[in-house]
Amino acid sequence: MIDLRSDTVTTPDETMREAAATADVGDDVYGEDPTVNELEARVAERLGTEAALYCPTGTMANQIGARVHTERGQEVLADRQSHVVKYELGGLAQHSGLQVRMLEADRGVPTAQQVAESVVTEDLHRAGTGLLCLENTHNARGGLAIEPDKIAAAAETAQDRDVPVHLDGARLFNAATALDVPASNIVAPVDSVMCSLSKGLGAPVGSMLAGTEAFIADARRTRKLFGGGMRQAGIIAGPALEALENVADLERDHEHAQLLAHGLDALAGFDVQNPETNIVLADVSETGLEPDAVLERCQDEGVLATPFGPTTIRFCTHRDISRADIEQALERLSGRFD
Repeated sequence: MIDLRSDTVTTPDETMREAAATADVGDDVYGEDPTVNELEARVAERLGTEAALYCPTGTMANQIGARVHTERGQEVLADRQSHVVKYELGGLAQHSGLQVRMLEADRGVPTAQQVAESVVTEDLHRAGTGLLCLENTHNARGGLAIEPDKIAAAAETAQDRDVPVHLDGARLFNAATALDVPASNIVAPVDSVMCSLSKGLGAPVGSMLAGTEAFIADARRTRKLFGGGMRQAGIIAGPALEALENVADLERDHEHAQLLAHGLDALAGFDVQNPETNIVLADVSETGLEPDAVLERCQDEGVLATPFGPTTIRFCTHRDISRADIEQALERLSGRFD
């Protein structure tokens, strides 16, 4: 089976398995796991932040960030297609008592003008805006790699109005690779950032939350509140450290996505968005089939993808997929959609 559902399906390589088996461990809640401490320090250095916190998942890291930055009842500004809006089970409301003001933003990033017009000042009647949440790459809009100047323009406008900014950077290193800039350049304008190690980089578990030392101190306490306090977590932080060395491999995943997109676009009824990173979105409305029926045909041919809207399916390249896999997938599908 050629699994193109997501880059979360990657399996740890032998180097990662060895790192898990041999990691020095301690109780991370006490701050005594040397492997976790090394991971947090290395990620903070890579991102150019003062500190970082290892979290079990990206969703937890995003929710911790929102909780630390805000007060209950405040508004969060976010693109209506953003992950925190669509795919985190209403966690902003459930965990932190926040309300979301959804913006329709070009490429998923609101302009400075949109931010300025959307920020609400606290008064007798309104709780005010407590957070601007951005995303890079932007998953639901097709893995778009958002330029640092667009992030900066939105962030600086919010911060000028005393509104902190959190960046959902689940695929931050994909964005940095596509834009050929250090990840720290993308992160520099924001107050906090989440980046995943268990997607394109291939770690079996974990995401990082990064920001100032004061922010991370509060985040560590909130992680405990949310049930994310881990004990001998070095056994998973070891593979995560190895995953940090896989950033250069993301360029290959992007090349495979281009190859896949070109081949899919040639299939009858497929209208494929040109990928900027490792996500390929295909509108299949012209096939005359519902997306579920298209996915069933794909699965019959040994190719897995994901439903991604009323007329769209998503394919995602990753480190466990070779060029030969892409070519084989296209060959199999060409006989079903011609």
